[in-house]
Amino acid sequence: MEFVRTVVLPILPHIQIALSVLLVAAILLQQRGSSLGGAFGGDNFSAAFHKRRGSELFLFRLTIVLAVLFVLSALVAIAA
Repeated sequence: MEFVRTVVLPILPHIQIALSVLLVAAILLQQRGSSLGGAFGGDNFSAAFHKRRGSELFLFRLTIVLAVLFVLSALVAIAA
């Protein structure tokens, strides 16, 4: 517990800020019903459901990981 108080708590706000900025960016890059190229001006003209592949799947999983890390950091801040 001493490690958490001396090492983690001073840098925890910086970690949370970085995670929140990355999480917002990851969410904003995802567009409902379009591919990753739609975020940069392209369009695939398909409104049908499609399976995530490649960079879309990576971005989806990255968003989940960032959200879990952000929640865990918030729980650490509350517990300490």
